[in-house]
Amino acid sequence: MSQRHVVQVFEQYQKARMQFVQTVADLANRPQNIELLQNAGVMSLLCPLMLDVVPSIQHTAALALGRLADNSEDLAEAVVKEDILPQLAHSLASQNRFYKKAAAFVLRAVAKHSPELSQAVVACRGVDALVLCLEEFDPGVKEAAAWALGNIARHNAALSQSVVDAGAVPLLVLSLLEPEMALKRIAASTLSDISKHTPELAQTVVDTGAIAHLAQMILSPDTKLKRQVFAALTQISKHSVSLAEMVIEAEIFPAAMSCLRDPDEYVKKNVVTLMREVVKHTPELAQVIVNCGGLEAVIDYLGNCHGNVRLPGIMMLGYVAAHSESLAMAVIVSKGVPQLALCLSEESEDHIKAATVWSVGQIGHHTPEHAKAVATANLLPKILELYMNASSSEDLQTKSKKALKSVLQKCTYLPSLEPLLYEAPSNILKHVVCQFSKVLPHDSRARRLFVTSGGLKKVQEIEAEPGSPLQEYINAINGCFPEEIVRYYSPGYSEALLERLDDYQPA
Repeated sequence: MSQRHVVQVFEQYQKARMQFVQTVADLANRPQNIELLQNAGVMSLLCPLMLDVVPSIQHTAALALGRLADNSEDLAEAVVKEDILPQLAHSLASQNRFYKKAAAFVLRAVAKHSPELSQAVVACRGVDALVLCLEEFDPGVKEAAAWALGNIARHNAALSQSVVDAGAVPLLVLSLLEPEMALKRIAASTLSDISKHTPELAQTVVDTGAIAHLAQMILSPDTKLKRQVFAALTQISKHSVSLAEMVIEAEIFPAAMSCLRDPDEYVKKNVVTLMREVVKHTPELAQVIVNCGGLEAVIDYLGNCHGNVRLPGIMMLGYVAAHSESLAMAVIVSKGVPQLALCLSEESEDHIKAATVWSVGQIGHHTPEHAKAVATANLLPKILELYMNASSSEDLQTKSKKALKSVLQKCTYLPSLEPLLYEAPSNILKHVVCQFSKVLPHDSRARRLFVTSGGLKKVQEIEAEPGSPLQEYINAINGCFPEEIVRYYSPGYSEALLERLDDYQPA
């Protein structure tokens, strides 16, 4: 057999290996093929090809492995069991850029599924290898490494800490300055994943100067970058007053308000979420956002969207109002109450209704004037209905009850209270009757209306335990009227009159 024949055998074998890994990589792109590939024993055939003498076969095998692990947690676990991770982590330091991208993709695909699989990547020194890749010249390698680090960091504080300890944060912040948009996006996303767990991790990100670089990108023309930038600023702001103040000091507002006119739903949602996280901390921070026109902007936003994206805006109004009478009044003046009433009637999800009811309670619980704004928007019967509805979630019922009680205890606007006399259960009714007992002694016009509207008659029909607070409030109301009027509207009075008629003998 000639030398040409021998060489031909090896060439054919190499072509066959190449064709195999390319075909598997293509098949692994479609989720419906994953189980078939797994059953065919694809892992045991791919693993040796990771060590192939031909670099292109090595990196295509890694790509195929990454796609398999990305689509299936079982196969991601198989990658760990086959002991491929240490080999990948080791080769990240020495191989060409194509292989590095593929190897980082495998680590990212394994890490995304669970904290346990991410821990396996950490245990094989994968994080150190990925951080080294952030120093590479090739932006594609940096992007692949940053993405894998984000997938590790997102699970919990301990995994995030391991990414920080490996020195990733300064290099991620530098990646924000690179010209490649994809790299900027993934760097911002990973910084967000690191920051979200604890104040200490967020502080580490802030200490590397991340806020200033993120602030420069809020008006970027790139939609996906803006989403990640606002998400990262939100994750930093949420932890503490000092971190939120640092975000405010970067002069992100009022510039960020213009992004509430962005066509992208998630850019707008992330801006409003950032505002919510800032205003919740202190009255002073809430006032900064209010002074920038934040309330009007958020109320407009709520009028132009539906569903879950409304949630941060609804809560933002509640957090602002919770701080003080004047901030709650600012929400009322900005027409926040009618917009919340609209959200309550339009939304079907209980968790959105619960947030809306909570915010309404935060607005109305300060003074009679605040409570009147809630009452005149016809919100009290709606909230009562949600509280009494058996199909409402437990959280919605709890929040409805709490909001009702807190607003009722301040409400002195009787026309809005009267319908509740007919519908409220006794635990809510006592608060309604209590308000009448406070107002009626001092308002003759209200007393007259209370009689003509049927309110006094209804109060006489309430069955209260003798000596209970409810009975005391009823007694106080009855004390505001002449005895014969009270008797006239008491149950059984007409029958008593008829009995007297039967006994009456004309002269």
